[in-house]
Amino acid sequence: METITINGEKYAKINEIEKPLDGLQYCIIRCSGAGVHAGYVESREGNEVKLLKSRRLWRWYGKTLSGLATEGSFAPEKCKYANEVPEITLIGACEVIPCSERAIKSIREDVGPWKNE
Repeated sequence: METITINGEKYAKINEIEKPLDGLQYCIIRCSGAGVHAGYVESREGNEVKLLKSRRLWRWYGKTLSGLATEGSFAPEKCKYANEVPEITLIGACEVIPCSERAIKSIREDVGPWKNE
C-alpha cells in the first residue's frame, strides 16, 4: 500500500485502506446466481454474504468444492480465478465452506489472475 507522510502522519488512498482480517474465516461461497467466490467472511445475514479479499473461481481442480476447501487445487496451472477484489457483497449464497490453511494458500497464492486471452 502506498502512503505519504504529512507532518509525521502517514496517509493512504481511501481505496487502498485494508480492513483488518483478524478473526475472519476464509470460505468458499457458492451462490445461486453469482457463481463461486472465495474470501474472508466479514458478515453474513440470511443468504447475503460480504467477503473481503475475494476471488471469483471460474474453473477449479479439486474434484469438488469441498475438496478444494480442504486440500486446495491439485492442478493450479489449469485453474481460472479472477483477480482479487477488496470487497464484494454476494446475494443468493447457498453454500458456505470454511477453508483449510492449505486451501487458502492454494486459492490466494498458487493461481495467478486469469486473463481472457
